Amino acid sequence: MGTAILENPGLGNVLASDGPATVRSLPHALELPEELQALQNTPVPASLKPAVEPAALHHRGFDDTEFWRRVPAYREVSRATFLDYKFQNKQSITAIDQLEKALGSLVSREFLEDVRAGIERAPMNLRLSPYTVSRIHWENPYADPIRIQFVPVASAQLPDHPRLSLDSLHEQADSPTPGLTHRYHDKALFLPLDVCPVYCRFCTRSYAIGGDTDTVSKARLKPNTARWHAAIAYLASRPEIEDVVVSGGDAFMLPAAHLETLGKMLLAIPHIRRIRIATKGPAVSPMKILSDHAWTDALLDMARRGRAAAKEVCLHTHFNSPTEISSITREAMDLLFREGLTVRNQSVMIRGVNDSAPVMTELVKRLSYMNVSSYYVYQHDMVSQVEDMRTTVGATCEIERRVRGSTAGFNTPLFVLDCPGGGGKRDIHSHDHYNPVTGISVYRAPSVCADKIYLYFDPVGLLPREGRERWARPAEHAPMMAEAVAAAGLSHLRLAVQ
Repeated sequence: MGTAILENPGLGNVLASDGPATVRSLPHALELPEELQALQNTPVPASLKPAVEPAALHHRGFDDTEFWRRVPAYREVSRATFLDYKFQNKQSITAIDQLEKALGSLVSREFLEDVRAGIERAPMNLRLSPYTVSRIHWENPYADPIRIQFVPVASAQLPDHPRLSLDSLHEQADSPTPGLTHRYHDKALFLPLDVCPVYCRFCTRSYAIGGDTDTVSKARLKPNTARWHAAIAYLASRPEIEDVVVSGGDAFMLPAAHLETLGKMLLAIPHIRRIRIATKGPAVSPMKILSDHAWTDALLDMARRGRAAAKEVCLHTHFNSPTEISSITREAMDLLFREGLTVRNQSVMIRGVNDSAPVMTELVKRLSYMNVSSYYVYQHDMVSQVEDMRTTVGATCEIERRVRGSTAGFNTPLFVLDCPGGGGKRDIHSHDHYNPVTGISVYRAPSVCADKIYLYFDPVGLLPREGRERWARPAEHAPMMAEAVAAAGLSHLRLAVQ
């Protein structure tokens, strides 16, 4: 069989099954040095595969249009202005009235009132970058995967699960000093600040991040020298800690000088070998990497100093939907890659955003195409007022099965569940028991606490009728949990407090 060319505007010609006979006649010329030019005349072997469908390469397409001009507020904004991180910061939307003014006639009055009511009930404040606003398709906002993540609507909100708590992961219980969590033996989580470039509705740290709301009074993690020094002193005193995650809040919001200082303090601790800078910034304001030269230089300099000391400094980011990614994103990731910085992604499984195998596969492949490694996909934490965003453990397990094998193993994320009650991350498939009727899954975390078990609860609204009816009766709650623990054969272990 020969080869053929499928025309695919925007993605380039695709090699298929009846076409060019030699390397020279391929759609994309190979740039070879003179000593390898003979390769150009090599015949192309007959293909054993069917023609490549254009859709199979959709992940290679990056939106390079001036998409922000679809939003009335940004219609006259030039590319240079939009790509300036100062514009993104200054024009961030933090109130429903600002959003209404920015969108103009793009959305209905009914939708805006739905948002207004949603904000009044939400545990997180509203904060949107112009980039994020521009990536939302406001013609159908209820179904848009980016809107779902950041803009609440009252009409979609569901009652919280009866077993929910505000700090479901018990991070504060493992905190030796404010802003530092030490749960795993050799790893610590450092939260130097409590603000982000945008606020995710599903934030697991809604107990502390983003300021008080009408429904939540929050802990405070403001940048503070004394608090930072206390955290560094603790890290220096614990020789088992080799890995530190710098999160928040969001490291994107640290001034360059603070990022530089923090890096120097952490790198000075001999036993710390790995530093992860965690930020959602590349997904919501990628132009900062391209235009805030001081911040990017501070990050890259930290990585260079780390390499000189044989220590790893990398960036962990947070894309959930392929639609968050544009050519601006790719340019930013290309810059970091060329400078030798490792970038990994952590996603959250979110209903209506990425809870299908095709969407998750496209996200993983698009990330890998711009050299971002998919690290984790988290089962959605049990967070207040976002029950409409959670999926079942069973659904996530099935998506994982379908994603695995679609690309190289090192670019395939591990699907995990962060156990409520402080058990840490577990492979989603590693439950000792899972009951899809009651929605209760049972996990152990022997390396964290050998004598405890941890329960996760599927959204009640996604359970079959029998399960919904049992959860509607409070007297059934304890028996359902006891049944799950007994079915796992773990009644001799303690149940983690939730």
